Amino acid sequence: MSATLLLAQLLNGLQYGVLLFLLAAGLTLVFGIMSFVNLAHGSLYMMGAYAAAMAHSASGSFAVAVLAAAGTALVLGLALELVVVSRLYRRDHLDHVLATFGLVLFFNELVRIVWGPQPYFVQVPELLSGTVDLFGFSDPSYRFAIIAVGLLVAVGSYLLIHKTRVGMLIRAGAQNPLMVSALGVNIRLLNALLFGVGAMLAGLAGAMAGPILSVQSGMGEPVLITTLVVIVIGGIGSVSGAFYAALIVGLVDTLGRAYLPTLLRQVAERSIADAAGPALASMSVYLLMAVVLAWRPQGLFPARKG
Repeated sequence: MSATLLLAQLLNGLQYGVLLFLLAAGLTLVFGIMSFVNLAHGSLYMMGAYAAAMAHSASGSFAVAVLAAAGTALVLGLALELVVVSRLYRRDHLDHVLATFGLVLFFNELVRIVWGPQPYFVQVPELLSGTVDLFGFSDPSYRFAIIAVGLLVAVGSYLLIHKTRVGMLIRAGAQNPLMVSALGVNIRLLNALLFGVGAMLAGLAGAMAGPILSVQSGMGEPVLITTLVVIVIGGIGSVSGAFYAALIVGLVDTLGRAYLPTLLRQVAERSIADAAGPALASMSVYLLMAVVLAWRPQGLFPARKG
């Protein structure tokens, strides 16, 4: 276990964590602040990835692909909010789950009908196709670009929620929507905009994931589960909590997959270690969530009231 390998895995974990945050930021706004359980958030991530793949194929520009992904997810999010979500705010969370799970099935079948079962791939932009030399090893420049985008989204989300009038209205509306509405604020429009911003962040995450993952039907469900874990660990409704928790989950998952099989070989037979190591690594984030819930049910970094 060399220091160079450890540093490489730490950077991989940081990049994965930032990618998770891009998804968790949007879902936190919708789930934590609006109290709406949106299982279709992963589908918006998938649609953003497909929009990016198609736009990149047509234009050859990664910037156009990112804008297409964010714009497509924003429009889809606003349409879903108007047609489906706005009718469910006052209903039970079970209704949220059933309705948005139906949307997951719809979008997966839509993708198979339109683009087929084969995966698509987005090329890394030429400007970011090189590597960065760091402490004796090289890491792809695109990974640092993902980290930079995630940090910008983190800062922007914090400023939006805590330093603007819109953020103040969002937090007040989450606490007491009737009172805020009585003061003349259009809560329905505010909710629609918030849902649209959450969808746009999911589309951005899909665009950034395109060059490192295959774009295919169903790609949103596995990452959605991990994103929910991030939100629970960080604290429901806390954007800053989602950021810190995403980094923790990314590092735990990456380091677990890299080192657990090797560590198990020290105490068990190689065949057993090779079989149990990946399984334990895939379980590590869920074990972490269980420990956090047992210790701090409100999450590590819960949202401050008021």
